[in-house]
Amino acid sequence: MQVERVRVRDFRCYEDAEVTLGEGLTLVHGANASGKTNLLEALYFACTARSFRTSNERELVRFGAAATRVVLEGSDEDGQHEIAIGFSPGEPKRISLDGAPLERLLDAPHRPLVSVFSPDRLELIKGAPRLRRAHIDQLVAALWPARAATRRSYGEALAQRNALLQRVRAGRADAQSLRPWDLELATLGLDLAANRERATERIAERFVSHAEDLGLDGALTLSYRTRSQATDAEGLAAEFAAALPNDLARGYSTHGPHRDDLIVRRDRRDLRAYGSQGEQRVALLALLIAERDALAAERDRVPLMLLDDVMSELDVGHRGRLADALVKHGQTVVTTSELEHVPGWDADDVARVAVEPLARTTGGALTR
Repeated sequence: MQVERVRVRDFRCYEDAEVTLGEGLTLVHGANASGKTNLLEALYFACTARSFRTSNERELVRFGAAATRVVLEGSDEDGQHEIAIGFSPGEPKRISLDGAPLERLLDAPHRPLVSVFSPDRLELIKGAPRLRRAHIDQLVAALWPARAATRRSYGEALAQRNALLQRVRAGRADAQSLRPWDLELATLGLDLAANRERATERIAERFVSHAEDLGLDGALTLSYRTRSQATDAEGLAAEFAAALPNDLARGYSTHGPHRDDLIVRRDRRDLRAYGSQGEQRVALLALLIAERDALAAERDRVPLMLLDDVMSELDVGHRGRLADALVKHGQTVVTTSELEHVPGWDADDVARVAVEPLARTTGGALTR
C-alpha cells in the first residue's frame, strides 16, 4: 500500500497532527527535540501496532491524555484504505481496517510493510544474537507470511521442553519423558533453520552490493550460522539428547536454532566485534536496503522505509551514496535537523515536512 497520510491524536508530544507523505522521499526536518522521531514512531505504530523505541506502550500516550489514536491512509490496486489503531493503557488495542475491527494487525491484507533505522538499532549489528534471530524471523514472515507459524510453534515447543527439563532436574519426571519433545522440537527446528537460511540467501548478495555501494570496503559476507550438523529430525533430536547433561546443569535447552546467529563479516572478521560504529551503521543500512529489494522481488511489495537521524553521522560521500540508494524505488521517510545534510533535498519530487514545536501542541497539519 502506498502510504499517503498519517493522523495522530495524543501520541507522544502531539495533541493533534496530520502529515502527508510523498510518493518517494519525504524529509521530516526541524530542530532537535521538536518531535521528528515521534512522527516516525507513529508511522511504525500504524503499520505494526507496536513501537520500535519502547516496550512500555504507556509512553506513547501524550502526558495528561487518556488514550492515543493513529490513523494511516493509503491506496493500492484495490483502492483507498484506512488503518486505525486506538490505545489506552491497561486495555487491548482497538484496531480497524476500513472501519471493520481486527484482532491483529497482521491479519490486515492491505497493511504496509515497514522497515526502520534508528541509532538504537545498531544493536542489531553489534548486540546479542537474539536480536538478529528475531530480525531474520521477521524477514521470513514478511517474505513468506505462512511460514511465521513455524517460529511460533517452535517457541511453544521449546517452552514445553524447558518446563519439562525443570521437572526432570527437580526429580519429578524421568529424562525419557523428554524424548517426544525432542522429536517435536527437532522437526520444527529444522524447518525454522531452513526458513532462516533461505531468507539469508535472498539478501546476502544484495547486502554485499549495497554495503559496497555505501562505501564499506573489504571482502563482505552475510551468513546464517547454525550449530547443528543434523540433516533430519532424528539427527537433531540426537543432538538434543547429547546436550541433556548441559541442559540439566543450566536448567534450559542449550542447543537448537534458538542459539543460532546471523553473522556479518568483513575480511573474515565478525563486524560485531571488529567493526567501527561507522562501519556497523553502514552495514545496518545495507541490510535494510537489501531486505527492501528482496521483498520487492518476492512479493512485489516495497516496504515503507523510516530512517531516523541517519545522515548526521555520515560524511558527505556516504550521504550521497545513501541518497542514491533510497530514491531508486519505494517510499522513504528521513528525519533530519538540517535539510542540507540530505543530498538532493531541494529536488521537485522530494516532499518536505517541517516540524514546528507550535504545531505539535496546538494541532493541525504540519507544514510542507
